[in-house]
Amino acid sequence: MASVHESLYFNPMMTNGVVHANVFGIKDWVTPYKISVLLLLYEMTAAKITAPGIRRLNKLILPLQQGTDLTLGQFLKTVEECCPQTAYAVKLRLHEMADGELKDMEYFFSTLTNPFTAFDSEGFKTSVVGLFMRHMLLAYNKLSFSQVYKLYKSLQHYYHTLAADDSDMDLTSTEDTVGDRIDKEELDITLDESELRGPLSQKQAEYFLARQVSGPEGRIFPSSAQCALLFPQHYLNYLNSMRVQDIFLSTHSLLHYFDRLILSGNEGKSNGDEGYGRSLRYAALNLASLHCRFGHYQLADLALQEAIRIAQESNDHVCLQHCLSWLYTLEQMKGSDSTVLTEDSVKMAAHFCLPYLASLGIQSLVQQGATQGKTAHKLMDALKDTDILHWKHSLSELIEISLAQTTSIWRMYGKSTMALQQAQLLLNMSSLEPVNFGVQQNNTEAFAVALCHLAELHAEQGLYGAVSEILQHLKEQFPPHTQHAKLWMLCDLKIQFERHMNEGKCHLAEPLVTAISALNKMEGLYRKAQVLKALKRSTEAYGILQRLQVHCEKMKCTEMVIRVMLATAELHWESSGFSTALPLLLQALALARQHHLQSLASETILHLAFTQLMLGVPEQALSILHEAIEPILANGAIMDKGRALLLAAHCQMAVAGFRPNGQSQAGNAVSVDTLNEAAAYFSKLNCKERLRDVHYLQAQLYRSLGQTSQCNRSAMLFRLLDQELQSPAPPVYMRL
Repeated sequence: MASVHESLYFNPMMTNGVVHANVFGIKDWVTPYKISVLLLLYEMTAAKITAPGIRRLNKLILPLQQGTDLTLGQFLKTVEECCPQTAYAVKLRLHEMADGELKDMEYFFSTLTNPFTAFDSEGFKTSVVGLFMRHMLLAYNKLSFSQVYKLYKSLQHYYHTLAADDSDMDLTSTEDTVGDRIDKEELDITLDESELRGPLSQKQAEYFLARQVSGPEGRIFPSSAQCALLFPQHYLNYLNSMRVQDIFLSTHSLLHYFDRLILSGNEGKSNGDEGYGRSLRYAALNLASLHCRFGHYQLADLALQEAIRIAQESNDHVCLQHCLSWLYTLEQMKGSDSTVLTEDSVKMAAHFCLPYLASLGIQSLVQQGATQGKTAHKLMDALKDTDILHWKHSLSELIEISLAQTTSIWRMYGKSTMALQQAQLLLNMSSLEPVNFGVQQNNTEAFAVALCHLAELHAEQGLYGAVSEILQHLKEQFPPHTQHAKLWMLCDLKIQFERHMNEGKCHLAEPLVTAISALNKMEGLYRKAQVLKALKRSTEAYGILQRLQVHCEKMKCTEMVIRVMLATAELHWESSGFSTALPLLLQALALARQHHLQSLASETILHLAFTQLMLGVPEQALSILHEAIEPILANGAIMDKGRALLLAAHCQMAVAGFRPNGQSQAGNAVSVDTLNEAAAYFSKLNCKERLRDVHYLQAQLYRSLGQTSQCNRSAMLFRLLDQELQSPAPPVYMRL
């Protein structure tokens, strides 16, 4: 399930999930690059451009305005990809201005707004383009004569640097002679210090920081911006270090960020809303989140108490709400019941109009409710209400988490079709935060969770080719060193383990147990017990299962408790008898129904039916088996479908009074169809041991029905599989 706490990390550039990176006092100023952008805007209104070209240029405007200064070559190549004629016109105007006189640049600024104000005066005042042009005009008008002259010289140097690199270009040609097209990712790379024309402006710094904070995993902070951004560099290094799980560097960068933030000259009261008082309390809060991320719960609790104390002294309700959010998250990570704290957090966040924190709290309550056995419709109603809040405030990150949680809830309740639908909905959703010109933000934990669910759902249906493609995409999207890589690593190992166990290859499944244990201790212990049971080391397997059950009951992991009970019941079948397994199976069934875990309840009914069959009451076994067949065939894995049908055939044969050498019975004909369907499922998984059992039973049935040719065919298939497996076949009626 997508963890909600990932969204709680404090970001000084974000408030309630919305970027507000106004942490600099640097105002906009005119540079040669920005003059080029102004020329582009001017030419877009003056020239006749096709509709597709206009659309491409419109998408380009905002990144060009707010991005870092590019060289003229990079700028022209980028514009040329959208509209070659416009790129040529901009270059020609720059050539006339740079090779002319100072009055040409002055004339350009004096006539810049004419086409815009004449076209739409109101849009010019409020649009992004209008605000940008007005800022540039104000900045230009404030320049002294000497500063204007320096700007003109810089413009000449800016242009002639390109002319020196591309002296062969014919200015009278409109052909595509700018050179190879650059990748759009170049807009995300800042220039070297020799290319950067002055420090970043406020908007450029905000844009750069926002993209770095929400950018792909492990983005490297460019060296050119280090001098311009000063202390925010350390915060970005802190975020990037957390993404690659580097605890030393992340702690070092976090402490340096807040040290320099305090020493950067921010005036204000020590305990007020501004100044270093605010920095101190958020420093403690970030330190708590850092320790919480790495599992240092005691240190996280100490840092969190310090943040609460400072926030209470300064009467900072927003910081207190962040602290309360981390407080219930910390309690939840420790395994304690944090429902009351979470409900208080939601109420207070709603009171202070903090929709981001309120929604996080509701999602956390839903996550806790799912583990506590709440009904699905109550959880879905709560998520529906939060989704309305998400779309109203454009909280795209929380929309993704909500869909990932819905996928996990449906999967936990055994509704694989609904889980598949929700996962596909998330993957096909157009994110509200595009990255790199149309490339959507798909490297979040929610996307990783959804893709892992898709991989497991396809593996359950035997579609291993699709599983391989999904996992390959996960490996590319989430490299092994990144923070969410352990999700697909565990998913990949579990799929491999289940595949080897289904194929009866314990020697290949056993080495995977150590790797699974490193990522998830409970899953590793459970699978170690499975391997030991398959190797007939029942005593060791029983000891592991008993310890695991005690631990899972303490951690309130109901799903694992039920799975452990079922595995323990199977050990009882092999040792102390079938009657001793009944109380354990009935307890597991009650627990599964109490928590609405349909898939586990159906699995438990299969075990109960098999136990009753072995105890000599096939009529009762067949009666309760009908209760589980429908949900298994609708939402179950292929292995479960095959096992259920094979067990149903056993029960049908027992009820019909089947004898290997007896006369034909009417009920045996029904068993033949059931076995044929079970064989189709086992063939998809290449489960040869169970196919061998099916062919053995088919041969016996066909013989009793007098169908000699079908009997010989099934007998031949049985013999071929028996020779291939080279292992003694256990009694068919002694295995589920």
